Amino acid sequence: MRTRARPKRNSKRRLHPELTVERRRALAQCVKYVGSPLHKRNPGDFGLTPPVAARPGKSLCDDVSIFERDKAQVLLREGVQAGLVSRDADEGFPRHIWMVHEGRVIEARCDNMEAGTYHGYPLEADDPMADAVKREWSRRQAE
Repeated sequence: MRTRARPKRNSKRRLHPELTVERRRALAQCVKYVGSPLHKRNPGDFGLTPPVAARPGKSLCDDVSIFERDKAQVLLREGVQAGLVSRDADEGFPRHIWMVHEGRVIEARCDNMEAGTYHGYPLEADDPMADAVKREWSRRQAE
């Protein structure tokens, strides 16, 4: 079986420089984790259709031990509350939200800009965005 090469990284991803506390709180109340079967080997309690459809070349939530929707939702909100969102977060839902779980960076991508629904996946360690997010996560947690 031939495996696909991992898609090219999005070099346009940028962290928002400083989202206001009020905006963080408002977004954290509205974002919703829905998941994607493309990033699952184990369906957990996500209720996805199909339950799993892991594709070669896709990073998997299983690799960071996230098997419960509630845990994914908490992590999504933590990323927003830390302000680790893409630059387009001033109005509407940000395209990306990042968080750190057990030392790994997870990127959540918006599936529906009107509903604010997201699916997530761990970033590869050699992705430059992973280093940027880890540095910023540590800095903002220390504040």
